[in-house]
Amino acid sequence: MKKTLLMVAMFAATFSLSAQETAEQPKDWKWSGMVGLNANATGMVNWAAGGKNNVTGTAYGKVRCLYEKNTLSWETNLDVAYGLSYVDQKYDQLQKASDHLKFNTKFGWAFAKQWYLTVNAGFQTQFDLGRDYLGTGAPNPVISNILAPSYTDISVGLDWKPNSIFSVYLSPVAGRITTAYLSDRVNEKFADQYALADGGLRQNLKEKYGVWKYTDQGDDGYAKDFASNAKAELGLTLKGKIDWSYKDLKIITDVTIFTPYAWDKTRLYDYNVGEVSGIYSDIQLEKMGLDVNEDFFLGYRDNNRRFGNFDVDWNVAISYQFLKCLNISLSTNLKYVNGLKIDRTDADGITTSAERVQFLANLGLGIGYSF
Repeated sequence: MKKTLLMVAMFAATFSLSAQETAEQPKDWKWSGMVGLNANATGMVNWAAGGKNNVTGTAYGKVRCLYEKNTLSWETNLDVAYGLSYVDQKYDQLQKASDHLKFNTKFGWAFAKQWYLTVNAGFQTQFDLGRDYLGTGAPNPVISNILAPSYTDISVGLDWKPNSIFSVYLSPVAGRITTAYLSDRVNEKFADQYALADGGLRQNLKEKYGVWKYTDQGDDGYAKDFASNAKAELGLTLKGKIDWSYKDLKIITDVTIFTPYAWDKTRLYDYNVGEVSGIYSDIQLEKMGLDVNEDFFLGYRDNNRRFGNFDVDWNVAISYQFLKCLNISLSTNLKYVNGLKIDRTDADGITTSAERVQFLANLGLGIGYSF
């Protein structure tokens, strides 16, 4: 609750400052965005189709600052949201509905009309602990936390900006740092659920978000190395953004794709037969005189993190303001991350783990302001 009140206060302050600066800012500076507090509720009595009574509140903000003068351009974007839901049920009544923090800034020099040589930096994570709510009374698995994961992008490339609404950015020199950091205090807090002897929750999150690597042990096969809290990659990135307004309607959408410069399709097998146990490549198994059995196939050494396999992050926010202070908004977030496995259980109770498209949508009515 304290975090929610802090978020609301922050958005109110942002709104106040933005309103003042809009009136006083020089023409070189342009501010735009949307801030607000949405709420929705569902109530049911003897509803045959089923469902649960619930109330959801979400505070959100998207702010853009653009500076353009002569051949210089500097654009900064902040996108934050935090929401909680109350569900009328026996377990897990209070649940997190949305949670993200995204910051991006880019500085460019125009070497030709509409073309900029640009340095870009971005960071994204979340505010609070994330769980997979089971609704059974059993401990809910922890699936994320602040800095677990986080993504930091630093790149140099070309930015095409035909106007102040639309831009496309391409960088062949893009660095990405992925973290799965967890403090000792938090790791020990969940020691009952995640054994410290096995690395605790920290190692569980490193496993989930791919912050590890396979280390070649020679005749002893391969082992997973969890020594680092971060993974660094060099690759190619493409970004597109639209920030458009018409009267009381505001549309902001941006998409980022990234692929690393890497290629290692060594096949690994989780072999456990007789006295032979461990992770081996097909070459190592053949040297040991063992047959390559596809039933033990674990995956590729690069964990699907290779050139041509793209991570995708696409956000859309649509806001319409009426009666000066009321606002209806729709926001969506689509993600796909190579190497990030998501469990799914079918009707027969069989659980499979695979890379999947992630999608989140929020529709709300509340107090808001677009500028």
